[in-house]
Amino acid sequence: MSEKFDNDSNYKELSGAEGHKKIAELVKDIRIAMMTTVAKDGTMSSRPMAVQDKPFDGTLWFLTRSTSDKVDEVQEDQNVTLSFADPDDSNYIALKGIGHVSRDRAKIKELWNPMYKAWFPGGEDDPEITVLSVDVTEGDYWEASGSKLVQLIKFAAASVTGGKIPLGDAGHVAV
Repeated sequence: MSEKFDNDSNYKELSGAEGHKKIAELVKDIRIAMMTTVAKDGTMSSRPMAVQDKPFDGTLWFLTRSTSDKVDEVQEDQNVTLSFADPDDSNYIALKGIGHVSRDRAKIKELWNPMYKAWFPGGEDDPEITVLSVDVTEGDYWEASGSKLVQLIKFAAASVTGGKIPLGDAGHVAV
């Protein structure tokens, strides 16, 4: 998570429409998130999940199997963390939220994509399909500024100046 007083970034605290917009910008083109849930033994379990291609409205949507451990874990403890990485642009975001599990057939139909047939051979009517949604409550982000060359120059300058050159933007978002 972002640290307010790191020397390597410009730190911002965002909320409301501005925070919502920042999350939407950062996650819009990242199709895979690492979803972390609380396991039954209290440890953290993470796995890659395909994010549904929907504009961010405060909730992120996933399809999963009803028999997966993550479904049981979310039903036991609704706290979920989603981590996104776009290394090509050096953008990273970690979102916290409240997970919900549903068998809503209308939502499954809305979210269905034929590529999911690899996981659900019965198609959108496969009885194993479950909707897992996460209502985002807050997040932290870091995004580098400039091209790769500009970033490299800034890293070099920061090493010489003891971290006095901002390498990018970071912040906390309250939704």
